[in-house]
Amino acid sequence: MPRILPLVAAQSAPRLIGEPIAGFADEVAGILRTCPETRMVIFPELHLFSDGDPDLQRTEALQDSAEPLAGPRTRELQELAGDLDIWLVPGSVCERGPDGQLFNTMMVCSPQGELAGYYRKIFPWRPHEPYDPGERFTTVDIDGVGRLGLNICYDAWFPEVTRQLAWMGAEVILNVVKTTTPDRRQELVLAQANAIVNQVFMVSVNCAGPVGTGCSLIVDPEQRDHFLRR
Repeated sequence: MPRILPLVAAQSAPRLIGEPIAGFADEVAGILRTCPETRMVIFPELHLFSDGDPDLQRTEALQDSAEPLAGPRTRELQELAGDLDIWLVPGSVCERGPDGQLFNTMMVCSPQGELAGYYRKIFPWRPHEPYDPGERFTTVDIDGVGRLGLNICYDAWFPEVTRQLAWMGAEVILNVVKTTTPDRRQELVLAQANAIVNQVFMVSVNCAGPVGTGCSLIVDPEQRDHFLRR
């Protein structure tokens, strides 16, 4: 039986910190009007956490925006996924950890309006990112489709990350990205290599300009790929 997951990798410009979720909800709804068969929508890293043009990633702004996973922002995103009956990956969010940490956390919200899984970035891009590193790898099961592995941007530079997710049974790796440097060319090569050596699908979603530099990529285990440009 074929297993098909129609998804949209939305390479779009990030939204300002503190902007109401209503604007993001309109963005997602617009995607679904254009592509009504979509079952999953994936946004870039820190899509809801821009702090200017160009994005300065100010530590103070990111710290001020952080909420616990059980906070109101997560509830709104869960409700949005439930209302639209889709799997929603709103990029990653600034999470306030249980001991006051600042995590860069990727979330997957289910069509039932639940938090199906979350992943705290293990490899922050030092010294430029202020986040505390996470401690565990994460997979999410999609009924009737298979298992997804989660990672964020710089994680993809470490082959052990994708290999571990593949060992955990992931068939598709979602890699949300916010690349503001020329390294995106290398990252696309890494996405292809990770797909080939681990025999997984890689979905690597970068943000759009003027913040993001470079395109996004979906690549299958045989290196058949599709570039998504903005």
